[in-house]
Amino acid sequence: MREYLKFYIDGKWVDPVEPQTATTVNPATEQASGKIALGSATDVDRAVKAARKAFATWSRTTREERLAVLGRILEEYQKRAGDVAAAITEEMGAPKGLAGSFQVGLGTGHLSTAIEVLKHFKFEEQRGATLIVKEPIGVCGMITPWNWPINQIAVKVFPAMAAGCTMVLKPSQESHFSAQIFAEVLHAAKVPAGVFNLIQGKGSVVGVALSEHPDVDMISFTGSEPAGVDIARRAASTVKRVCQELGGKSANIILDDKDFAANVGKGVTGMMVNSGQTCSATSRMLVPRSRMNEAIEAARGAAAQVTVGDPNGNFAMGPVVSKGQFQSVQGYIQQGIDEGATLVSGGVGRPEGLTTGYFVKPTVFANVTNDMKIAREEIFGPVLVIVGYDSVDDAIAIANDTEFGLAGNVAGADLDKVRAVARQIRAGWVSLNDGFDFNAAFGGYKKSGNGREWGEFGFHEYLETKSLLGYGP
Repeated sequence: MREYLKFYIDGKWVDPVEPQTATTVNPATEQASGKIALGSATDVDRAVKAARKAFATWSRTTREERLAVLGRILEEYQKRAGDVAAAITEEMGAPKGLAGSFQVGLGTGHLSTAIEVLKHFKFEEQRGATLIVKEPIGVCGMITPWNWPINQIAVKVFPAMAAGCTMVLKPSQESHFSAQIFAEVLHAAKVPAGVFNLIQGKGSVVGVALSEHPDVDMISFTGSEPAGVDIARRAASTVKRVCQELGGKSANIILDDKDFAANVGKGVTGMMVNSGQTCSATSRMLVPRSRMNEAIEAARGAAAQVTVGDPNGNFAMGPVVSKGQFQSVQGYIQQGIDEGATLVSGGVGRPEGLTTGYFVKPTVFANVTNDMKIAREEIFGPVLVIVGYDSVDDAIAIANDTEFGLAGNVAGADLDKVRAVARQIRAGWVSLNDGFDFNAAFGGYKKSGNGREWGEFGFHEYLETKSLLGYGP
């Protein structure tokens, strides 16, 4: 049983002002796994004051000083990679292979990227007699989700720190262990006191306090659309900047060519990674209507290869994060059956042989129409829907027929055709044949949010622009 009963404020581990705790549950066993402290608005105020005090000096550090701190963090993070991976598996059920590779590796990738961007980032630019200066925005409140816990923390903390900001992090209640270890890493790296602060707790308490706090200059939030709307409303009264990465219902357009069956298979297995709990997951697969039967066979074969079980074992897929998430996904699967979609694989209930834990069958529906609930709403589980299209123009129209616009993918052998289709998708992160890049801008259109993260684009979210007129000759 893990116990994390202190917060990290002003470079020290401190007790909460008003001691409250919550018991955590391992989603694979449904047994208690630990105890964490829950913060209050008073704890948030302490952390914000520490961050404000530290901002006065950290904001004036040189590029070289910040690079030195980030370099030390990288060294300490690599030392604790195994601990971080084990924590992620225990807290949210990611299989150990995924946790120890991509989950932890995303943290390394974002940190290394921030270091490289910082080396060359232009904080000043002369335009005639005017000097354009990029300055750190100030104290940042960061609210992160549980599904890719270190990824979401790293993609906020490291660009903000590199830009000269200070911060207060509130991680998800479902991913508390890895966040605590992250704070231990920064402490070991001797990050100056107050630059980074950590408060665990409920969004309805800690998240609200951060959003409304008059001395927080910016909120960076990743999570659901309803929560994002609430945060924006609360932040409006203090006119603070709000950067949001919200939900998605992204399309994977499979073009009609020689690689069709293979691309369908890739789309199925890719959807099941992290038990489908990925905001940018391409959960709508679009295939030519004339090849629907072929798509069904390819999808059924791919889904059958996705093994489900103990995340500490050699399985491709572990549980979903919680009982509530399990029940929600089960409800969507039943909804798809009730709506008349063709159940290709999976279905309601746990996979065969699993009687305990929040395990979901890898589920694929075919002959789905884009007006069905399972095609409109973010399920956030291992559920893929296959929608037929009549032409490429029809596929583009279906892909864009959504309230969201976070991501997408276009798969095909003809790269020129893939490029042409990808350009017409109304989303912020569109992969061509599953492309990936740490330096690409990540963020959404429409109800998928605003602002951008990753690479140099993440830096801009934490900077204000100042014009010094008459600065030069």
